[in-house]
Amino acid sequence: MAAEICGGSLFLSVKTQQQQQRLFHHSQQRFNSSKPRFSFHSSNSSTFHRRGSSSVFCRVASTDTLSDFDSTARDGQDRLSKVPISNIRNFSIIAHIDHGKSTLADKLLQVTGTVPQREMKEQFLDNMDLERERGITIKLQAARMRYVFENKPYCLNLIDTPGHVDFSYEVSRSLAACEGALLVVDASQGVEAQTLANVYLALDNNLEIIPVLNKIDLPGAEPDRVIKEIEEVIGLDCSNAILCSAKEGIGIMDILNAIVARIPPPPDTSKRPLRALIFDSYYDPYRGVIVYFRVVDGTIKKGDRVFFMASGKVGYLSASIRTVADARVGDTITHHFRKADNSLPGYEEATPMVFCGLFPVDADQFAELRDALEKLQLNDAALKFEPETSSAMGFGFRCGFLGLLHMEIVQERLEREYNLSLITTAPSVVYKVNCVNGDTVECSNPSLLPEPGRRKSIEEPVVKIEMLTPKDYIGPLMELAQERRGQFKEMKFITEIRASLTYELPLAEMVGDFFDQLKSRSKGYASMEYTVIGYRESDLTKLDIQINGECVEPLATIVHRDKAYSVGRALTLKLKELIPRQMFKIPIQACLGAKVIASESLSAIRKDVLAKCYGGDITRKKKLLKKQAEGKKRMKSIGKVDVPQEAFMAVLKLEKEVI
Repeated sequence: MAAEICGGSLFLSVKTQQQQQRLFHHSQQRFNSSKPRFSFHSSNSSTFHRRGSSSVFCRVASTDTLSDFDSTARDGQDRLSKVPISNIRNFSIIAHIDHGKSTLADKLLQVTGTVPQREMKEQFLDNMDLERERGITIKLQAARMRYVFENKPYCLNLIDTPGHVDFSYEVSRSLAACEGALLVVDASQGVEAQTLANVYLALDNNLEIIPVLNKIDLPGAEPDRVIKEIEEVIGLDCSNAILCSAKEGIGIMDILNAIVARIPPPPDTSKRPLRALIFDSYYDPYRGVIVYFRVVDGTIKKGDRVFFMASGKVGYLSASIRTVADARVGDTITHHFRKADNSLPGYEEATPMVFCGLFPVDADQFAELRDALEKLQLNDAALKFEPETSSAMGFGFRCGFLGLLHMEIVQERLEREYNLSLITTAPSVVYKVNCVNGDTVECSNPSLLPEPGRRKSIEEPVVKIEMLTPKDYIGPLMELAQERRGQFKEMKFITEIRASLTYELPLAEMVGDFFDQLKSRSKGYASMEYTVIGYRESDLTKLDIQINGECVEPLATIVHRDKAYSVGRALTLKLKELIPRQMFKIPIQACLGAKVIASESLSAIRKDVLAKCYGGDITRKKKLLKKQAEGKKRMKSIGKVDVPQEAFMAVLKLEKEVI
């Protein structure tokens, strides 16, 4: 497994040891001064016991543990040295978002001496500024560590994975390259929605799962409750679960020992023809395409000429793969002169669920946007795109994403990493239109929807969503699901205070602010996980916006008939604020076919033609007003309203909020 992590060793100085010892004594005082949940015993075994029905055993940062850290860090300086295949361990870290995956990965890198102390920083593997700002992991990251267990050197290949549901494709690719996984669960939060989803992915890949309860140093940690949740909800045996605090360094050595002892090594197939699975790649402007791969069969060494079995291209790894399309994630690498008989199964193709249009603000940046999307797709295999033309915004691309957060991240990466200024249209999903002639048309763009006379019915994608929430917020979340046309399926209590709500609802209702509303109504305590279960016929219609009698296609949307009026009303009001006034009256209308359901009018800029009439007969005034009205009528018939770019951008932003 390749890694792009700087080598080095970590030597804990005397000062560092003293700091950690002070930290240990401070932890003793803090726990002893609080309510009697834990009591520490400073013994050579470096364990602590919890008063109550059961005991918890894990290492703390005592003097013996510091000595272990010293020895482990010194061994880490030879992390690139060869070891037998039986001493290789490939594993991932999986968890729900914000349960401490990145912190644990940092501590493993630090303790094993993979990263020198002077280069260490928080979220070390999260190398994008966007990840650090949002506090989430977006991309999987690989690292190679060396660890000595029972006087034998072991090679530990780690893949840190994202925790958000929109990046589950990254998790599935990581798990396919491993034999085991650390399941990290927050000891104060317990089992969350994405915890379940990631465990099921790991079980599908037949991985050895090691339960790890993190953040046990928090005052609100409840290890007993969380262990019971894992056993009852997931079905994993937690009798040998590891309790740790990645932040405080508690239980880290136990985790490393468990990785070596419990995760099986890869099978020895070095005599077979080379087959290596590409699980990640990125484009370097100086070195070309850099690939991360898992060698499944055979061996590979410097100077070998390789062959990509899916694309049929030949190159030298990290040397001469110059075309981004040549090295796709999931492709199989083999030797050019000794090809394997068949390729590896690879990965299931990612199916985009949310679509939007990406257009450059400056039309001259179209070619740059195309190149940027091609390079980004190499690093993000779930991204799909195709060219699109808009009468209002010119040339751009119709892009497909796994979710709304995925869409936001791709847009920000394009703007930051490639210096592009972009306009994003309102997100939409793929609808299936059943025509009267028997044909079925897939449509993600409202402007491509067949005419009403040709449509027999419209089907929309439906998801099965599971929401895990404290029992106090069951009512607000059920209300939210009902507002979004959800169909109630099941409610069950996982524990006495936590419940699981299962609904089926249209995907189109989730691509807006559903997740934000979920967090808002549950005060941040609820979590969700969803899967697409198919298509369902629904009463959908196309909502057109007409300005001065002309239909504006870029503002058209596909909405449910029950929401058409509220959406149309909001759009017409917003356009009235944004469109500049003309010399004639401008009607702004929201229409379902030929029927106007919401309307606003922009009053004309009126010249006071009666200013010179300071007296005289009323017929003179009527004559001037009649002449003005005829001129405005003639101007309206030949006049054209230009909708400014700012208006389009503001309305598109509004559509994301109301649809």
